[in-house]
Amino acid sequence: MRSGDGHLAIRARQVGVTLGGRTVLRGIDLEAKPGEVLALLGPNGAGKSTLLKALAGLLPYEGRVEIDDVDVADLSPRKRAKQVSYVPQRSLLRSALSVEEVVALGRYVHGGSFGGMSKNDKDAIDHALETAHADVLRDRVFTQLSVGEQQRVLLARALASDAPIVLLDEPTAALDVGEGLAVLRLIRTLAARNHTLIVVLHDLADARSTTDRALLMKEGRVVEQGPTRDVVSAEPIRVVYGVRLIENARIGFETDPERGAT
Repeated sequence: MRSGDGHLAIRARQVGVTLGGRTVLRGIDLEAKPGEVLALLGPNGAGKSTLLKALAGLLPYEGRVEIDDVDVADLSPRKRAKQVSYVPQRSLLRSALSVEEVVALGRYVHGGSFGGMSKNDKDAIDHALETAHADVLRDRVFTQLSVGEQQRVLLARALASDAPIVLLDEPTAALDVGEGLAVLRLIRTLAARNHTLIVVLHDLADARSTTDRALLMKEGRVVEQGPTRDVVSAEPIRVVYGVRLIENARIGFETDPERGAT
């Protein structure tokens, strides 16, 4: 599915995943389009992260995951990486790489390397660092950054790949209020630039404020999907979480315009 301006959508049809002989996902249908943010919601163990990995082609699955009418399972790793960027909740990087070197990893799919960066590679890295507000971190050692700073760098790495589809697994987990707002603001910036975004979130208020549509899961199945405000509403929340939704009961925050991006 290719939109008129060349950006890509992603669609799942009857996707199922079995791990260790246990069915983790079954019969999942979804579609995410350029310019929108789709939230994957649900309690722990609902299958959100597993679904995200299946969409990224990182896990074997039943059914189809289509990008530009081609099943992700049929794409070569390089072709897939050019179309889909997956941002984990935490990085497994343990080497003492600089932030710039970590972001440069996103250019490997285009043939870039530390010793052979083209001008296009360097421009893409600079642009990604600036967009993710991580340019001031360029020369820092990645493993010495805070969790929030690392998350911005991982987003910059994803942007450097130029992949039109970005999948994020709990990008605000363990972040403080300011760091979390900065990441959510960046997600909206990417949507405004016509990226297709699918984001696993735990905070339902963040989902309401940041995402356009939502898919609510329980025990590996979809319970509800549609506009986020309709999904994060009284009856679906009662069915999935067993709690009563109370409107206007939560303290809120917004970015201080005098301080700018964190």
